[in-house]
Amino acid sequence: MTQPPESITRMLKSQGQEHLLDFYASLDEQQQESLVQQLEMINFQQMQKLIGQEHHEDSTSTDSIQPPVIYPTLPEDHQRYRDIGVEMIRAGKVAPFTVAGGQGTRLGWNGPKGAFPATVLTGKPLFRVFAEQILAIESRYDVSLTWYIMTSPINDDDTRAFFTDNNHFGLDPQQVVFFQQGVLPSIDGDGRMLLAQKDHVAVNPDGHGGSLLALAVSGSLEHMRARGIEQISYFQVDNPLVHVLDPLFIGLHVAAKDSSGQISSKMIPKRDPGEKVGVLCMVDGKTRVIEYSDIDPGIAAETDENGRLRLRAGSIGIHMMSVEFVEHLTRNPDDFALPFHMAHKKVPYIDLDSGELVQPEQPNATKFEAFVFDAIPLADSSIVYETVRVEEFAPIKNASGEDSPESSHQLQSDRAGLWLEAAGCTVQRDGDGHVTSRIEIKASTAIEAGDLRDVELPESISDGEEVLL
Repeated sequence: MTQPPESITRMLKSQGQEHLLDFYASLDEQQQESLVQQLEMINFQQMQKLIGQEHHEDSTSTDSIQPPVIYPTLPEDHQRYRDIGVEMIRAGKVAPFTVAGGQGTRLGWNGPKGAFPATVLTGKPLFRVFAEQILAIESRYDVSLTWYIMTSPINDDDTRAFFTDNNHFGLDPQQVVFFQQGVLPSIDGDGRMLLAQKDHVAVNPDGHGGSLLALAVSGSLEHMRARGIEQISYFQVDNPLVHVLDPLFIGLHVAAKDSSGQISSKMIPKRDPGEKVGVLCMVDGKTRVIEYSDIDPGIAAETDENGRLRLRAGSIGIHMMSVEFVEHLTRNPDDFALPFHMAHKKVPYIDLDSGELVQPEQPNATKFEAFVFDAIPLADSSIVYETVRVEEFAPIKNASGEDSPESSHQLQSDRAGLWLEAAGCTVQRDGDGHVTSRIEIKASTAIEAGDLRDVELPESISDGEEVLL
């Protein structure tokens, strides 16, 4: 029987976590090596700080929350900002960054969420949707882009294999940089880390805010610097309508008078006070996101002089951020600038007495996660740019109902209908204004409405028709 390394034993004892080796003697050699490797990767100093922190509820008074300054969809001098963004893209100074650490479990999909078939007619996976946009942008601006993709330990191998099997969707494999999201151990009520298996500590992803830390730890920030990349276009994998690089948004981010060029955010007007999206606000002179559940329903329902919700700026997880700003936030990985939030969840664990796996019926553990929007108030200043829901937000999160493939397909067709109408085509709509046909527009055909001006289009599209352009 081999003994665990003395350094590991000492570390666990100093942290009060020596129970993680309770089953070590019963493991085979491979399992022992696996457990030791995992323990060596845990940042125990960081975990000691997290376990020792008190859980404070958000103390922000809702009376102090004010609407942010919002740049409209077509701001004054918008062509100048767009031209600035185009030049940034042409110069290779902007990179798309996709947060893709999730599985498609809620969708009933066995695999990385980015592999989920997302488009209306052809069922292209989300990764292909973004890749084809990148190819179209490269062709338009005569540039080679680098695409950064954050995976997670649970889907990294499958994601890489998916790209390989699909020939990287026409991209050079060297253009696609994968790196993994960090994980953190889950703890019980006594601050002890749980075992998910006798040879495996129970861990959870460190949240979308951890994507910034992962950029640093993986060496991706250095990779960006070496390639002259200055700005990062951040978006999440589940939204097939996102513009992976938006020239106008890029230009506003780097050149608007209210922007520090550190981090900027897109928003859409909330449908109603109860819509479950975070709200971009101003608190004490700083832009920040407050979760919808943390705002008093009465205040959330307040309207302005135009009859719109006073706090209407729904956050959709699309940001521009500078490489320099992310470097600043992650300069000391052991003291990450973003706070970690606590969430009480049900976490299966190995009972230390019986050695059996327990499936808890009630929340039994604390997980730690960081939120990317907590970076916003750390900037010198930050702007909010309004986009249109049908233009850029049709997430696929649930198997049915809101934010499902069905609702996303309708919004995708609605956007295609808008683009066609702008080009002079007649499109049938129902009483609620939704397009009644199924329309899909390939990125090679158009990545924005104006691209259809030079495309041969039908004069009209009838009810129930399927159209692929």
